[in-house]
Amino acid sequence: MTTVREVCDYLKILAPLNLAEDWDNVGLLLGDDSSSVKKVMTCLTLTTDVAAEATDFGAQLVVTHHPVMFKPIKQITASTAEGRMLLTMIRSGIAVYSPHTAWDNSTAGINQQLAELLELKEIAPLRQRAVTDQVKLVTFVPESHLETVRKALWDAGAGVIGNYRQCSFNLHGTGTFFGSDSTNPAIGKSGQLEQVEEVRVEVVCPAKRLDHALTLLRMAHPYEEPAVDVFSVKAIANAAGAGRFGILPKPITLNELSHTVSNRLGLANVQFVGEQSQVINRLGIACGAASEFLRDAQRTGCQALLTGEARFHACLEARDLGLGMLLPGHYATERFSMENLAKRLSEQFPGLIFYASEKERDPVQTIVLKT
Repeated sequence: MTTVREVCDYLKILAPLNLAEDWDNVGLLLGDDSSSVKKVMTCLTLTTDVAAEATDFGAQLVVTHHPVMFKPIKQITASTAEGRMLLTMIRSGIAVYSPHTAWDNSTAGINQQLAELLELKEIAPLRQRAVTDQVKLVTFVPESHLETVRKALWDAGAGVIGNYRQCSFNLHGTGTFFGSDSTNPAIGKSGQLEQVEEVRVEVVCPAKRLDHALTLLRMAHPYEEPAVDVFSVKAIANAAGAGRFGILPKPITLNELSHTVSNRLGLANVQFVGEQSQVINRLGIACGAASEFLRDAQRTGCQALLTGEARFHACLEARDLGLGMLLPGHYATERFSMENLAKRLSEQFPGLIFYASEKERDPVQTIVLKT
């Protein structure tokens, strides 16, 4: 039996949640992670019609790129579209998981996929992720409680290294202690020297999560006074970050690049900002609605930025900066990746059924008028 938790754990490897933006709402947002799962549906946005499709499909889990309950809610009723959708999911026992900006920023995620689709070279993040202050947390625990203590540390956000979770180093040894008459040791007796087979557990931990990690550690540890050491460490920057940029296979005009993007994404047309004859050699990419990366594209030497959609004044800003901007649509820059995700999940869990929503459509349509 495969559980929702197992699928979610793999999703966290593909798109570690620590890569998500601070304002985002990611992870398992609805449902019981211990429940079994046989069918999983992916989609870009969980709407009422997509929720009905998931129910008809018999899904136990929906992986939606855009989160549900993105803003705090005080009630779930049938008077709103989101309320009706959530009630449908709850009644059907369907769990909901969203990777959102963690998937945008992942080394296997949307922006990386777009960069590879356009065959960019020397791909790198447009905006390097800030290096998080880390500490090394070390404790000593009897083997009977090893898994309990490690799980507590992982639940607190410790043990994350790049795209890997639940990282730890464990070394077996012998611990000694002599408790005074006022102690009540979990192992042995007070007033005498005890020797206990223990495991030294080392994990890295974001400094901002240290207090929480220590609290959970002490709750899970069997000892009255767990031995804990905390060391300062220097974090090393990695390839994670927001957006992507790279070098095109060969310099081409903005007009030619528009046609390339249109062909690769299967679109009839692409909106753009800039001079059609402008030569593009280095391209920035930020899926969805991400015109705030214009300055990052300029800083990294790009001549154009590909994003899904942009406000009018952002288009003016791009023109003033002398940057081309390609706008194939929010849906077009992200939906394809959820189809790819369904395929990737099916390879990882061959015993389950995965498919991308077939009812989902781009809400923005284009009318071709005769001239």
